[in-house]
Amino acid sequence: MTAHAPQHATQDDDETGETVDTETTRARPTDGERMRRWRMVLGADSAESTGCTLTGQDAAMDGALDALYGGGGKKPGGRGGGGRSAGLGASAPSVARWLGDIRTYFPSSVVQVMQRDAIDRLGLSALLLEPEMLEAVEADVHLVGTLLSLNKAMPETTKETARAVVRKVVDDLEKRLESRTRATLTGALDRSARISRPRHRDIDWDRTIRANLKNYLTIPGADGEEATGTVVPERLIGYGRASQSVKKDVILCIDQSGSMAASVVYASVFGAVLASMRTLATRLVVFDTAVVDLTDQLDDPVDVLFGTQLGGGTDINRALAYCQSKITRPVDTVVVLISDLYEGGIRDEMLKRVAAMKASGVQFVTLLALSDEGAPAYDHEHAAALGALGAPAFACTPDLFPDIMAAAIEKRPPPIPDKEAQP
Repeated sequence: MTAHAPQHATQDDDETGETVDTETTRARPTDGERMRRWRMVLGADSAESTGCTLTGQDAAMDGALDALYGGGGKKPGGRGGGGRSAGLGASAPSVARWLGDIRTYFPSSVVQVMQRDAIDRLGLSALLLEPEMLEAVEADVHLVGTLLSLNKAMPETTKETARAVVRKVVDDLEKRLESRTRATLTGALDRSARISRPRHRDIDWDRTIRANLKNYLTIPGADGEEATGTVVPERLIGYGRASQSVKKDVILCIDQSGSMAASVVYASVFGAVLASMRTLATRLVVFDTAVVDLTDQLDDPVDVLFGTQLGGGTDINRALAYCQSKITRPVDTVVVLISDLYEGGIRDEMLKRVAAMKASGVQFVTLLALSDEGAPAYDHEHAAALGALGAPAFACTPDLFPDIMAAAIEKRPPPIPDKEAQP
């Protein structure tokens, strides 16, 4: 039989063979409570073996779980065999009630997982085209990705509600990501604008002293006093004064294939944040087998997202050719390719373009994913080839993205997470 959901705990066996919790010391549950817990984990098929009958809220929670994980559905897996099927079916009213139930009984993070499972296991994507259904769901990045994939099939009566759902997620992401991104990149831009003849108040004394340690002089003391030393600052290093002129050009080149949905959402939000910084000139390009420049929509990431078309093939070479044609200041340009690297175009040409951009002074960054989901499936051969060109490919979480961009602006190696796991 299959459990409702996996259970995670850190446990060891004591000398008597009993399982004990190693994280905290807790009172052992009674036999009745233990059976109740097992009954909740294992589902309705375990009622006879556990001898436990659920009532009240426990029964309601079990019913909500059983409707989704009770077996059958569009995909195999779930507890129970025979002809039993999951209890949601394709009924919009029953799904709406179920969505309300799980929001009542489970925390938001669990609700989002259950919604994803319902869409995957029971094929409920079509129901998201109904406005009343969208109003009932818990909005998150993955739901936005699903809505974007349904964009062309979405009736006009649903689009306004869908945009409201997407707007809520985007606004939440901007609140979470904007302040740190702006602070990190503003500092990086100031540091990248170091000048050799700074005014006194603009001198970076730490870097100046380090650069002039070779000019250390010992000065003998007078009248028996101890000798002293000093650094002669032959070369001053300082920061340029903040200005409104554009210091760096940034091109975000985003693969909009279906597997990159979460990355597209995060990249659109970051693109809007970067575009709001006057010292950056930001261009946003999305591609499958065609290339679309969405730069003129960067003031509203929701417009950007609805301008994408998730799914289809992939032609990275064509996308990079377009980006390369837009580079006017190679030494001051950062190109960020966000793709799983499954190239449907001309592989050798793609690699030649990357090599040419790097040779001209472009800072080139390859992100296999921009999401919280961890390392995705990707083309290892292409990733290794890019790494050999000095453009290592790795997955990046949204929280790390500002640091990646800061490193590129300052022309230093990127802070690659878990280097041993990178291609």
